[in-house]
Amino acid sequence: MIIPCIDLQGGKAVQLVRGRRRALAVKDVLGLLDRFRGYPIVHVIDLDAAMRKGSNAAWIKRLCRRAECEIRVGGGIRTVERAARILSWGATKVIVGSSAFDGERVNRDFLAALRRRVGRKRIIIALDTEGGRIVVRGWRERLRLRPGEVIPELEPFCSGFLSTFVDNEGSMKGTDLSWFRTLRRATPLPITAAGGIRSMREVHVLEKIGMDAAVGMAIYTGKLALARTGLRIQSPQ
Repeated sequence: MIIPCIDLQGGKAVQLVRGRRRALAVKDVLGLLDRFRGYPIVHVIDLDAAMRKGSNAAWIKRLCRRAECEIRVGGGIRTVERAARILSWGATKVIVGSSAFDGERVNRDFLAALRRRVGRKRIIIALDTEGGRIVVRGWRERLRLRPGEVIPELEPFCSGFLSTFVDNEGSMKGTDLSWFRTLRRATPLPITAAGGIRSMREVHVLEKIGMDAAVGMAIYTGKLALARTGLRIQSPQ
C-alpha cells in the first residue's frame, strides 16, 4: 500500500533531499487532502518541530479535522502531553522518533509514560537510518545504534515502525530493498518503508515482504501518478 506524505515546513508542504535541501514546495496544503482522497492513510510530518525551528501545529490540526482518512502525525513529539494533544485533534497515531532514545539508549521511561497515556496501538516508532545507523534530531545526529539492536526493546511500546532510508531520501534514486528485507526479519510488527521509493516495482516488492510504502517526492513530481492531478508545485524559496 502507498502512504502519501505531507511534510510541513514554514506552512508549506515540502520535499527535502536527505532532510536538508528543499527540492519543492506546495502552498495549498489542504488541497493535498483532495489529491490524496481514496488513500486510507496519510503521513503528516512537522519538519520545523523536528528540527526545533518552529511549529506547524495549526496546519496539522486543520488537516486532522478535515481528513477523511487515517492521519498519522510525527515530528517534534517530545512530550506525552503533545502526543495526547495531537491525537485529540483527530490523528489516529503519533510517530515518535528522537524522543524514543536517550543518548545511545532506548528512552524506556518516556515510552512507558506515552504508552500509559495513549495506548500502545496509537504509537509508531520511527527508526530512520543513514549509513545503517539510527539518526535523530531531524536526521542531524547519528547514533551508534542499529535498528536490529533496539527493535526487541522497542516492540512492547508500539504498534509498528516507520523506517526511512535517509541515504536516498528525496533523491529519486530508488530505495534499498535489501536493507528493508533485512529489517523485515527483525520484527513481526508492521513496518512502513520510506526513503527514495520511486517506482511501482519497489512498492510491489515491499508489499510482498509485508511492508507499506510511504512516498513523497515520487508522488509530488508525478513519477508515481495518482488518480487525481493538477496540484501546483513551486520551486524552492
